[in-house]
Amino acid sequence: AMITYPPLIESDLFPEDAKSRARIILGGCRGGSVGSYSDSPGIEVIRRHVANYIKERDGGVEADWRNIMLCAGASEGIRAILKLMTHPVGTSGKRPGVMIPIPQYPLYSASLAEYNMEQVGYYLDEHRNWALDPQELERAIKEAKSRCSPRAIVVINPGNPTGQVITRQNIESIIRFAHKENLYILADEVYQHNVYAEGSKFHSFKKVLSEMGEPYSQMEMSSFMSCSKGYMGECGIRGGYAETINMDPNVMAMLQKSISAKLCPTILGQACMDLVVNPPQPGEPSYEFWLEQKNGTLNSLARRAKLVADTLNSIEGFTCNIVQGAMYAFPQIHLPTKVIEAAAAAGQAPDVFYAFNLLEATGICVIPGSGFGQYPDTFHFRTTILPQEPMIADMLGRLKEFHVKFLKDFS
Repeated sequence: AMITYPPLIESDLFPEDAKSRARIILGGCRGGSVGSYSDSPGIEVIRRHVANYIKERDGGVEADWRNIMLCAGASEGIRAILKLMTHPVGTSGKRPGVMIPIPQYPLYSASLAEYNMEQVGYYLDEHRNWALDPQELERAIKEAKSRCSPRAIVVINPGNPTGQVITRQNIESIIRFAHKENLYILADEVYQHNVYAEGSKFHSFKKVLSEMGEPYSQMEMSSFMSCSKGYMGECGIRGGYAETINMDPNVMAMLQKSISAKLCPTILGQACMDLVVNPPQPGEPSYEFWLEQKNGTLNSLARRAKLVADTLNSIEGFTCNIVQGAMYAFPQIHLPTKVIEAAAAAGQAPDVFYAFNLLEATGICVIPGSGFGQYPDTFHFRTTILPQEPMIADMLGRLKEFHVKFLKDFS
């Protein structure tokens, strides 16, 4: 509010630490106005705040603000990095390939199709709470090499749509595999504040890579964060960042040239990202109120995550892993043969058929698992844990009632 209408800084409506933050951001804007363009990678002072946040998050691992690129949501940063890899590889002219998890957030499959790159899917292990099996990585890349040249691997942690939080041991295995295969790592870490399950902990890829030492600490990698998730949830403001480490200087120069074509990310989105990485500190007037709101939001999400998984597992025909993090559950639905036959007659995938029937009968909208990718002959859907607690309890009740009747109708 204050940076869009600076006279508010002189009012009594806001505490002094909030006013100070507004002045700092405006001081980084040309002409002291959010209506001005910034540098293409973003406002310097906010990039410095991002670097400080990363260093503190990772226990002192250094972060250079010049390696930070602010972007209009993490999606734009991800797409900017993928664009660097679109050229066919070597004399063979094979298309570049990118390894992505299955199930995956459709940003990746859509972007790879747009850039004419090969999608190399690796299946997450549903029986191990969507863990990543190194042997599955070996299978996927071996099969892919006949049709493309794999260049990068994407890891989403915590997972979307699957809600898992990757263990440190699993991350180390991924890093070793990426090093062996000379793959660029894209670490999608936009849900890093959303960890709920007991025993689960977020480990950043950069920190693990750094602590593993050479040669791993010299690997090229980009990690991504957003103000759309976490406890902020300001997805329409479009704020995010990418940190890129160990990139060849000539390639980094090309990246900077590429993003300059878009002039700059929205200034309000940059400011919103600053709120995430530079929150009130102990002793400041806003701190207690901010902490109460932050903890209240995350604790409520944790209760909803447990409620969703527990309720779905109580319904016949559902199996749902613990929602360790992120904002979604991805339950498997075990559908009888008659449902599969009816779906085929309607020209739909079985999970799409189920989702449309659920929507028409109850008004509940879920996303079929086939939109994210899933192991053959399994059926899922993604549902969010975002509705407020009374609403989500009501939704789950209506879902259970529908499901029981649906199974009876097709028994």
